[in-house]
Order: sequence, then structure tokens, then C-alpha cells
Amino acid sequence: MAGHSQFKNIMHRKGKQDAVRAKAFSKLSREITVAAKAGLPDPDANARLRLAIQNARAESMPKDNIERAIKKAVGGDAENYDNVRYEGYGPGGVAVIVEALTDNRNRTASNVRSLFAKYGGNMGETGSVSFMFARVGEVVYPAAKASGDAMLEAAIDAGADDVVSDEQGHTITCAFESIGEVSSALAAKFGEATSVKIVWKPQTMAPVDQEKAESLMKLVDALDEDDDVQVVFSNADIPDEVMAKLGGE
Repeated sequence: MAGHSQFKNIMHRKGKQDAVRAKAFSKLSREITVAAKAGLPDPDANARLRLAIQNARAESMPKDNIERAIKKAVGGDAENYDNVRYEGYGPGGVAVIVEALTDNRNRTASNVRSLFAKYGGNMGETGSVSFMFARVGEVVYPAAKASGDAMLEAAIDAGADDVVSDEQGHTITCAFESIGEVSSALAAKFGEATSVKIVWKPQTMAPVDQEKAESLMKLVDALDEDDDVQVVFSNADIPDEVMAKLGGE
């Protein structure tokens, strides 16, 4: 029976991973379609579309899925989506920014507000926490791609503002307006990046204990589960040992 139980657990985890992967592909497809519809369907002439495709490839999204998402925009049968940002505070006073693509603002706002309330937070007005973050471009490469010095030199030449290198990889930040130029210059030297994104980078961190971290992670997971939510940012400072415990549960 132990073996049977282990098999069931493995299949449960695989099923959950497949569901997460499918949801991620759905959100990536939506961003590709919206980007293609907002500009030209050619990534060489549409920076937002180029970034969306790069991130889809980084998540191993099949080429057919990418092409189908672009064709949906070109065909004119794509829904009209709005970019919406929600801000608020999570457990422990942690600042949270939620970015969404929605075809129904009322539905999405209601869902996000109820999730904040359910997990011990509260949604605020636009601008209530974003002043604690900087909107920047972020390019990530694996550590094996280059030495820290080589990556720093290339990033400076490309016009980036900062590079953080460790055993996990290289994280390059730049002004979000120049993300296209910086990522293209780095790609010419090192190949395609692991990810190229516009992010909200916290300027001040909010320390949280294990109890608050657990509640915060539940909030973030619930927000991620919402089909309209594209990405969630926070300024939570969670100790490594607490993250390790949460990851093991």
C-alpha cells in the first residue's frame, strides 16, 4: 500500500504541476495576444510583443501556442483587455502590487479585493503603495552564461543600471523604457535570456515572521490563481529559513 500511496502522491503533484503550467501558458498567451493587438504583430517592430514572446519561450511554451496567440490578435477575434494595477497591504503591513489583464474591470476588482480581505490584507487606492517601488526592466541570465565581471561589463555597455550576480544567476536592471535595447544588446552577446520583464522593485523591505509569511504566501498564491492576474509583487523580507519551511509544507 505504501507504494500505491506514493504513486498517488506523485500523480497528484504531477496533476497540480500540469494545471499550474496550463494556467501559466494561458496568461502568457493573453499577454502575447494583447501585445500583438496593441501594436504590430511583428516582434521586431513591437517591443512589448518581443518581451512577451521571450518570456513565453523561457517558460518552454510551444511555438504553436505562441503563433496561435499572435494569429488571434491579427484575426480580430481577440477580446479587448485592459491593463489594470491594484495596490494594497497584505499580512504584516507588506506592500503588494497586483497587475492584471481583464475584460471586466468590475469582476477583477471585486475578486482581488475579496482575496486581500480573506487573507488578512486590504486593497487600497492606486498609488497607495507603488511609491515604495521602482518600475524597472529586469533581465535574468543563468550563472553559467558568463562570469560576474563579464556580465557587468556587457551590461554597462548595453546601458543597464545595475547587475547582481550570485550562484543563482545574473540579474540585470535598467530603466524600464530601455528594456528593449538593453535586452537586445545582451542577447547579441550571450544569447536569449532566461527572462526579460518589467518589474516593480521594492525600495524598502518589510520584515515578516513565519506566521505572517504563511498568510502572505496564501494571499499571493490565491491571487496567482485568478485568471485575470498576470503577476504579483511585494516588498516582503522573508528569512531564508522561513522560506525553506514554507517550501517544505
